Amino acid sequence: MDPNNKVALVTGGASGLGLALARALGARGATVILADRDLSAAEGAAQTLQGEGIAADYLSCDVASAQQVGEIVTEVLARHGAIDILVNNAGVALGGTSGEIHLEDWQWIVDINLMGVVHGVEAVVPIMRKTGGYIINVASLAGLHANPDMGPYNATKFAVVGYTEGLQQELADANIGVSVLCPAWIKTDIHRSTLQKPSGITAVDQHRVDAMENVISSGIDASEVAEWAIDCLQAERFYILTHPDFLPMLEKRHQRILADYAAASSHFSTADHA
Repeated sequence: MDPNNKVALVTGGASGLGLALARALGARGATVILADRDLSAAEGAAQTLQGEGIAADYLSCDVASAQQVGEIVTEVLARHGAIDILVNNAGVALGGTSGEIHLEDWQWIVDINLMGVVHGVEAVVPIMRKTGGYIINVASLAGLHANPDMGPYNATKFAVVGYTEGLQQELADANIGVSVLCPAWIKTDIHRSTLQKPSGITAVDQHRVDAMENVISSGIDASEVAEWAIDCLQAERFYILTHPDFLPMLEKRHQRILADYAAASSHFSTADHA
């Protein structure tokens, strides 16, 4: 996949990683469409990219709404004639102690982080089956390694990884490439999205957000992650990973799975021959 002269739709494209991904695609010759709930921010971001010599457009979209996603896909086709690359980037963060998390907040993050990806895929895949294309679903390292007090975020990002793994196999013969981006800490404001949760903000929520500021500020620049992600798109690499120093955590999880699978294998082998 060469982004040059392609049309790329990026959700959550007005800021942070989404804008960085759009810029990286645009710098390689793609026309980029920034879809974001904040239309004013999307317009400003598109104007910034245009000032850098990038062909950029913008649309308003809440990815939690299948109808809105379908409408922007139709609009992009009307304006630009194609959708060659889809980047399902829009997402929010939500943590908390299990047993104390409001179910409306759970529904909020599932609707955006998981169903937002599903809505994008369902709207675009029928088009790409005819023309070919590429899909990047943005998950997180939290989709491969769970952290405590981050249940909703872990669950949605694990779901995106699993969904994308199946999607790659399903679309392997359809001329549609698929990757899942699983970064660790990036210098963005995603942690502040917690402040938008439906149940309202408590002092504990504000403390969590404030505590995350130091962690986020030590992360990788979004532009560096975006450039690497588009390198991986061009190489058709499935897992797009960052932060090599976190590899031991994944290895530890893998070893736990192997150890427990060995126990299961021993049990069922014995049972089969009893």
